[in-house]
Amino acid sequence: MSGPKSGVSVICFGEVLWDLLPRGRFIGGALLNVTYHLTRLGCAPILASAVGPDQLGTDTFETLKAAGVDTRGIQRHATLLTGIAEVKLDAAGQPTFHLPQPRAWDDIDVGLLLHGPSPAAVVFGTLALRSQTNRRALERLLSAFPETTVVCDLNLRPPFDDIAPLGAFIDRAHLLKLNADEARRLCGRPAAADDWSAMAAELQQRYRGALICITLGGEGAGICADGHWYQATAQKVTVRDTVGAGDAFTAALLAGWLRNREEPDWPRLLRAACALGAYVASRDGAQPDYEDFKMEW
Repeated sequence: MSGPKSGVSVICFGEVLWDLLPRGRFIGGALLNVTYHLTRLGCAPILASAVGPDQLGTDTFETLKAAGVDTRGIQRHATLLTGIAEVKLDAAGQPTFHLPQPRAWDDIDVGLLLHGPSPAAVVFGTLALRSQTNRRALERLLSAFPETTVVCDLNLRPPFDDIAPLGAFIDRAHLLKLNADEARRLCGRPAAADDWSAMAAELQQRYRGALICITLGGEGAGICADGHWYQATAQKVTVRDTVGAGDAFTAALLAGWLRNREEPDWPRLLRAACALGAYVASRDGAQPDYEDFKMEW
């Protein structure tokens, strides 16, 4: 079990799984990816999740230890298997996922985290809320740290894309990050709509003034903050696969925001987050080494 790191503390709540890609097997899961990149960016994240009593569970701990990721919040479930995602890529590297259930990450125990110091942020993804057990667990976690910044990374993957049970949790978010298709869906826009600033403003009104960040794939990303819409373009890269690129973006945006909460430079933070997302898209898997990447804050 790896030890804690120096830096800003963050609790990430969500899935651990193995992405089964055409090029091989890669450890992943949205919140594990966020945890990995926050660690690389100098924060001290702890992932609240679970793996099974199987070989994939053992491989998870070994892989995360080697990567320097804190594993104290990952439980070993007694019966449920470690999660997997069967991934198919289209010609542009865009993935579709098949996610068997139930898996260990559908039954996350947060008990060990409830009595520790208050983290700077709690990050959760909505895919992990496909189980009622996890919805109860996340409610306990958020209630334990009522003053903590909450980040919601919307992750609507069919058939786990019913908004109804997610509303109460999205309402708790200080920062809501979603992709272009999710923004159109929540705002009832047609598939070709691209009035991002208007959609962000609408969502900000709906979700009690939360910061609204919309990622636009190869076109970059934007955020509605302080009454303004800021947008940054993405670097052009040769895409290997886009699995985890959005998670890397989330980690970079959050890490940058936590570095300067008083006067965040949103255009600069967006550019940095887009750069990391593009780097991940240009590599295999969601957690590439940073040997040829340097974050420019």
